[in-house]
Amino acid sequence: MADIPEFDLEEVIYFLNPFIENHAEGSKERRAFALAQIALLYIRDRVKRDEFDKYYRACFAIPFTVGVSHEFATREEADQWLASGNAKDSERVKIAGKGFMVVDVSGRLRFMIAPLPEELETDEWKDDSE
Repeated sequence: MADIPEFDLEEVIYFLNPFIENHAEGSKERRAFALAQIALLYIRDRVKRDEFDKYYRACFAIPFTVGVSHEFATREEADQWLASGNAKDSERVKIAGKGFMVVDVSGRLRFMIAPLPEELETDEWKDDSE
C-alpha cells in the first residue's frame, strides 16, 4: 500500500493564499480556493483535526478493488465517449493507464483525476519531502 503523505494543516492553509490572490475577485477559481481554505480553517478552529486525520488516512486505505467501466488509450477517445451521453456520474474509467472518475459539475459531466489502487502503490503519489 502507498505511504500516506503527511501534512501540516497550518502550512496548507497558508499555502492557499497565493492561489486565492492570483485569481480575480468573484471568479470561480478564487471562490473554490477560498472555500478550501475556509473548510480547513473550520477543521482547525472547531478542533476537528483528529476526525479529519482519520478521514484523510481512510482516503488512502483502499482495501477493495475499484471497478473500471471503460479503458481509453487517449484523452481524446475518452472525451468523445463523455460527449456521447453514455457516461454516468461517479463512473470510474482509465485513460492512458491513469484512473479518472466521471463527475457532474453544474449539470455537465467532466473527468476528475481519481487514482486507482494500483496507482497509489507507485512512487508517483508519494510525498516528495521524504
